[in-house]
Amino acid sequence: MGNWDESADFVIVGSGGGSMIAALAVVDAGRKPLILEKTDKIGGSTAMSGGVFWIPNHPLQARDGINDSDEKSRTYLDAAVGDLGPATSRARKDMFLKQGPAMVHYLESKGMPFMRCHGWSDYHDDLPGGMAESRSLMVEPFNTKELPADWRAKLRRTDFSLPFKGSEGRTLMLMKTTWAGKKAVVSLGLRIIKSKLLGQELVGTGAAIQGRMLQMAVRHNIDIRTNAGVTELVEEDGRITGVVSEKDGKPWRIQARDGVLINAGGFSHNEAMRKQYGPQPSSVAWTNANPGDTGEMIQIAKAHGAALDFMDNAVWILTSTPPSGERFMHVLDLPKPHCILVNQKGQRYTNEPQSYMANGQAVYAGGDVPVWAIIESRHRKRYPWGFFAGKTPQAWFDSGYMKRADTIEGLAAQINVPPANLKSTVERFNGFARTGVDEDFGRGSKAYDLVFSDPSHGPNPGLGAIEKPPFYAVAIYPGDVGTFGGIMTDEFARVVKEDGSVLQGLYATGNSTASVMGKTYPGAGASISPAFIFGWVAARHAIGQAPN
Repeated sequence: MGNWDESADFVIVGSGGGSMIAALAVVDAGRKPLILEKTDKIGGSTAMSGGVFWIPNHPLQARDGINDSDEKSRTYLDAAVGDLGPATSRARKDMFLKQGPAMVHYLESKGMPFMRCHGWSDYHDDLPGGMAESRSLMVEPFNTKELPADWRAKLRRTDFSLPFKGSEGRTLMLMKTTWAGKKAVVSLGLRIIKSKLLGQELVGTGAAIQGRMLQMAVRHNIDIRTNAGVTELVEEDGRITGVVSEKDGKPWRIQARDGVLINAGGFSHNEAMRKQYGPQPSSVAWTNANPGDTGEMIQIAKAHGAALDFMDNAVWILTSTPPSGERFMHVLDLPKPHCILVNQKGQRYTNEPQSYMANGQAVYAGGDVPVWAIIESRHRKRYPWGFFAGKTPQAWFDSGYMKRADTIEGLAAQINVPPANLKSTVERFNGFARTGVDEDFGRGSKAYDLVFSDPSHGPNPGLGAIEKPPFYAVAIYPGDVGTFGGIMTDEFARVVKEDGSVLQGLYATGNSTASVMGKTYPGAGASISPAFIFGWVAARHAIGQAPN
């Protein structure tokens, strides 16, 4: 088939978490990578994220005297994820666990300034091998003006790419109730002011990760092209040998001598694929995913025989949509005192501060979409809602986004749930709040339940009575930050066909794949870390330097 317009050693489709580390590994071997990004921005979902890696037994733990181990990590991953088929095989789990710490060392050698996320436990810390001490990492804020101006303009970021350090973001939410929260506000404010005075443009979270990865790529003269989507994979004699992109409005055939890596995200913004594969109801209106997550690379790989799995899976995050059109994510709000979730029968149905993925799964398991957040006056006075920290806008009430009533029965009437049920639910929960023990769902009984709670509140930092009017309600939907299923891969990130054989020359990582985490989110950063790790593994395997 030949007739190539140009050639590279390793072609990488997408510029998300695993792409630039893969390209760096190829450059280290003296070979030529090429990154093709279909949108006008670089960084993928990682750049829009909270910017956290979940890497058990990473080197910063040992430096801080934290006792973790390969055995403990393996025990926890097995308990949390289980064995759900080839995507979660022993070989894939072990590759993730072994290469994670090595990857941290590798990126540190390239200048990545990691920092531990103190106080951020595993999401299922009550399982065997789970830890209350953090296994998660972030990076220091990044001055984007260290990038050349043309590259700086191409870095994807969000309005929430503030220069947080470590776990500062969650502490900030306690600005009205704790001195630590007030200190976090001052520290962040001074950091922003100082950066402005110095002519810097600081970003944090995922934009800081991808800003630094882009900086490394630019320094190594890695060829990264935007507005360069891939429309076809070229297969010759059972091997993927290149891709078809577009240049000047015409097809552009690019040879990939060592292989092709798909790291193009999932399909959160593809309504047809959501309806075909996902639980229902489902809508692109509820997603906060990267706008490039449209799923075509998953479909193209499938057309070449790639097996798919976990296509009904996503990184669910409970979401609401205020009249401004934003999508509020409520990870930080629901664990606070004086707030519960109820179904359309007016009954609690789950442990509200559990992991965001588990919360989304609980919504679908219960069958009611939407569910309702029931919020007491003290929650509105003390804590932000969806990162909005000011006075509740009148538009929220006028639009019907937020309901308000002076009685629980009045609130129930507004949201069309049985008043007697909601009153009984609230009264029972208030009893738990007074004793500090949730007898129904164990809220506050494990470390992760309390990560986003309010330590100034007692007896349980996450349980607060709902008894002081006015009372509020908001409809909550199973939003997401990316789908979490897709192309099946082996421990070397090679794409696996439906008959179990390897599709030679094709690799995949990130949200384009069926995750090694299965249908569980073990800890903060459990999507970014596999994307990086298996991208790194894929590149080294492709160039003949496969890790053991």
